[in-house]
Amino acid sequence: MGVDGPVVSAKGGIASWLDLPEPPDPKGLRPKRRYRTVWISDVHLGTRGCNADMLVSFLRSVETETLYLVGDIIDGWRLKKGWYWPDAHNEVLRRILKMAHRGTRVVFICGNHDEMLRPYAGLTFGGVELLLDAIHTTADGRRLLVVHGDAFDAIVLYHRWLAFLGDKAYELMLRVNTTFNAVRRRMHLPYWSLSAYLKKRVKNAVQFITRYEEAVAHAAAERGVDGVVCGHIHSAEIRQFGAITYYNDGDWVESCTALVEDFAGQMSIIDWLAELKKNAADKAPVAQEAMPVGVPA
Repeated sequence: MGVDGPVVSAKGGIASWLDLPEPPDPKGLRPKRRYRTVWISDVHLGTRGCNADMLVSFLRSVETETLYLVGDIIDGWRLKKGWYWPDAHNEVLRRILKMAHRGTRVVFICGNHDEMLRPYAGLTFGGVELLLDAIHTTADGRRLLVVHGDAFDAIVLYHRWLAFLGDKAYELMLRVNTTFNAVRRRMHLPYWSLSAYLKKRVKNAVQFITRYEEAVAHAAAERGVDGVVCGHIHSAEIRQFGAITYYNDGDWVESCTALVEDFAGQMSIIDWLAELKKNAADKAPVAQEAMPVGVPA
């Protein structure tokens, strides 16, 4: 199913696309986990850095009452420069639409890379609600502001040309990362993110993330909510700033993380890469210890 297939065709409509048979679940995938709410962001469909296959495997592993897509799901900035849309990116959209079709409430919060959708905020397409922001009430009664988060990034807000320049450098780093991981796959080594590694160790990046988190929490306090869920900076986190709980659901370019809420209102971050590694390790055969000659096993 390429870019000329059902995802961009008006003839068959969404229903015929959703009725297409799905590939079998990957071997070793555990039974579906049920959540009250799932948040994902910064998928960047349309870029080579997007880990679409991993996101599809995650979405197929969960059932949720509400799915928030917290911005930058589609990378309009990159698609303007050149078209890149493999079948795996179609599969992400198909999985999301199928969840909506089966009763999951799907809320799309527009980000800066998919800002072309902002004029349509307030409308619903294929069961997906488009919004600029939202208020989510948890099972234990807390009110959370849900917003992509680019409004709190001074570079994006006040110096748009610098944001594009930074995006170009980031894109180059992701290309290096893609090549590096292609080599790792041939060596049967797991995925490893260069950008995530640098982000945690470069002093200026760490300081920027801290200032960003503080700014988001301050804005949430001014809105009179109990917490805030955002994305944008590709750094999954749960932190407390006074009375405000800050949640960042991460991304599906560098770290492959999601934020989830259980039916008691407890929130946690799922590191999907770590879970896949753990599942693989659990299924790996354990070598039997060598026994002395003549001693029965």
